[in-house]
Amino acid sequence: MTDTLAEPVSTPASWLGPDMHSNPSTWLWELSSQELGDIEQAVKRFIDSGDDLQNMTQVKFDLPVLGKRLAKLQSELVNGRGFGVLRGLNIDYFTRTEIATLFMGIGAHIGCPRSQNAMGHLLGHVRNVGADANDPDVRIYQTNERQTFHTDSCDVVALLCLQTAQSGGESLLVSVESIFNVMHSQRPDLAACLFEPVATDKRGEVEAGTDPFFTIPVFSWYAGKLSGIYQRQYIDSAQRFENAPKLSALHTEALDLFDALANDPQLNFSMQLEIGDQQFVHNHSMLHDRNGFMDWPDPDERRHLLRLWLSTPGDRELPDVFSQRFGTTEIGNRGGVMVEGTQLRVPID
Repeated sequence: MTDTLAEPVSTPASWLGPDMHSNPSTWLWELSSQELGDIEQAVKRFIDSGDDLQNMTQVKFDLPVLGKRLAKLQSELVNGRGFGVLRGLNIDYFTRTEIATLFMGIGAHIGCPRSQNAMGHLLGHVRNVGADANDPDVRIYQTNERQTFHTDSCDVVALLCLQTAQSGGESLLVSVESIFNVMHSQRPDLAACLFEPVATDKRGEVEAGTDPFFTIPVFSWYAGKLSGIYQRQYIDSAQRFENAPKLSALHTEALDLFDALANDPQLNFSMQLEIGDQQFVHNHSMLHDRNGFMDWPDPDERRHLLRLWLSTPGDRELPDVFSQRFGTTEIGNRGGVMVEGTQLRVPID
C-alpha cells in the first residue's frame, strides 16, 4: 500500500490547461536543419548496418546534435511538465521503413521499447479498424470513438503522426497532480478514496497465473512522487469479474469527480498533432486522451499514428503494487504486455 497524500502538490507537472495553451513555446520544439540532418544520417547508418529494428538502441542511433535536445526532453518528461512535442519532420522524405527506424531510434534516446499488446508489438499502430468500442476485449484506440483520459502501461508513451483525420482526433492532456489538488480542495474524502486499490480490466491480455484485472490505486504517493494509473472504461468493465473487488458508492462518486475534473478545460488542454509531429507523454504524471474523429473515405488516407511504449532510465520509483501491471517496478525495465506466447516484433505497416 502507498501512503495517502494529505496536502496539495506543487511541481512543474502540476500545470493548468490554459497556461499550456497560452505558452506553446515551452513544450513545442521545432527541429532545426542540423537536427533533421542528424536524423537522416542516423537512419542511413542503421539501415546500412542490416540490423533488426527490434535491436534498436541509443548507441546504434547516434545523434550528435539532436541527442542533446532529447536528453533535455527526457528530463522534462520525468522531472518537468511531463510532456513535449517535436515538430518539423517531413515524413514525405522517408520510406515507411525509414520512418519506423527514425521513430524507434529517437525513442531509444528516451527509453527502452516495451511490448504494447499480446502480439509483442514494439511499434504500435493507432488507427480505426472498425472495432466495437463496447466489446470488453477491444482496445479503444482501435476505434474512432473518444478514448477518455487514461494512462498506458509504461513510463512514457510516444506518438508519431503519419496521417490526420478528416476532422477531430485532437490530443488532450491533463495533469494527475492538478486533478488531485482540486479533489483535495473540494472533496478530500473522495481524494483519499482513490488511494485505495481499484480493479481495472486487462482486456484479455492476461499473464499466466494472474487475475484478468489488476488492483492498483488511481493515486499512489510513493518516494515523494504522486503517480496515477487510470482507465475508467476498464475500471467499469472489471466489475464483470466475480472475484474483482466491487466499487462502493463512495468509490463511484470519487471516480465521477475525477472524470469531471479531467474533462474540465481549466485543467486540461488539447492540441492537434500535425503530420510528422512526435509527442512524448510521461504516463505517471499525465493522463492523455483523444477526441472522437471522422475519418477520410479512402482507407489509405485515414488517421494513422505510430506509437511507442518506453521504459525510461532515471524515472521515478513505483510501489510494488504496480508490478501487477508493469511486470516489475525495476526502473528502465518495466511496463508493457507480455503473456504466454508473446514474441517481440516490429510491424512496419
